Amino acid sequence: MANNIENALYVVATPIGNLDDITLRALDTLKNVDVIAAEDTRNTSVLLEKYSISTKLISYHKYSENSRLELFLGYLNEGKSIALVSDAGTPLISDPGAVLVEAVKNEGYKVIPIVGACAILALLSSIPRIDEDFKFIGFLPRVKNQIKEIISKNKNENLVFYESPNRLIETLEIIKEDYPNKKIALGRELTKKFEEIKVLSVIDMIEYYKNNILKGELALMLYKDDEKDEIDISDKIKKLKKLNLKDKEISSILAVLYDLNKNQIYKECLKN
Repeated sequence: MANNIENALYVVATPIGNLDDITLRALDTLKNVDVIAAEDTRNTSVLLEKYSISTKLISYHKYSENSRLELFLGYLNEGKSIALVSDAGTPLISDPGAVLVEAVKNEGYKVIPIVGACAILALLSSIPRIDEDFKFIGFLPRVKNQIKEIISKNKNENLVFYESPNRLIETLEIIKEDYPNKKIALGRELTKKFEEIKVLSVIDMIEYYKNNILKGELALMLYKDDEKDEIDISDKIKKLKKLNLKDKEISSILAVLYDLNKNQIYKECLKN
């Protein structure tokens, strides 16, 4: 096979909007593999046409993940190579591919990542953040109580997720019920002509977008809740000690109530 292409599955990141955002290595891979497994062959055809790539395309989406396994494993068994692409961005990041990657690994073949664009990383690199940690959860569920549970459980995390434009306001309204002033970042049309990145409170984000027509997948980050930094732990420890509770009991109680590190609270207990 040409250009060091191996008998393997290549997971290739493609542009999330601007077709110029593709690496030389990705283009070389797409040109020289034997077949491309594409989430939507029509979308991928646009990219291939721009770069004069004529590699065979086969559709591979969430509804055909299992039915296509035998076909793609057959290609690998014949000594051929496959590139996996999604409609945009990096495969397996809220896109199909996990079933194929697992099957290929189980058969003993290599899975080779060809890195590139990712909407989540594009958003995170363009918004102010005090700390580097974040938690990515893909798409939020559609059930209100489930959304509330996830937001509450992760209130002390920088929570990163995707959302569709037709559900944005509904989702923000659910978040607003408990956290109207929480800061949230939103990126839309990333890398495209009308790219927009906003950092506002939840309530202000609703006001900004409620009368606008949104297009394309949205990337968001709900900023972590800093309330725990304002808790006077020392004072609470003293009050609980007056109830003759042991240090370990106090540590467990405060860790659960305020989502804090139990060991750190225990050290504070010893100081008191």
